[in-house]
Amino acid sequence: MEPAELAALARAALDRAHAPYSGYRVGAALLCADGTVFAGCNVENASYGLSNCAERTALFAAVASGRTAFAAIAVAASGEEPPYPCGACRQVLAEFCGPEMPVHVETSRGVETTSLGALLPCRFGCGGGHG
Repeated sequence: MEPAELAALARAALDRAHAPYSGYRVGAALLCADGTVFAGCNVENASYGLSNCAERTALFAAVASGRTAFAAIAVAASGEEPPYPCGACRQVLAEFCGPEMPVHVETSRGVETTSLGALLPCRFGCGGGHG
């Protein structure tokens, strides 16, 4: 699947975001190794720590459906800044995905692609005393 196509699915997930506190809506589309795509959106809660990001929502839905191998993720948001995954999402993705996994981020200039390893070079479980 092309990055722009996956990013369009992430943008579509924005419509389902529940962001009454921040107003910052995020959508994600996670491409599984078998070609299946799981969409996710951010879901906020008045107790902000209980909120969930779009990337983890997509990943958790995929895992709950029996998928554990992933090829790429795309993220889109309602704000001006590129919506790179937060540190928690980066670490959770690292549990299932190698550092080469593409991360496509929708920006005002189009879709930018980086890798999970570039975003989180020293994740837990990759050596360096982190287990």
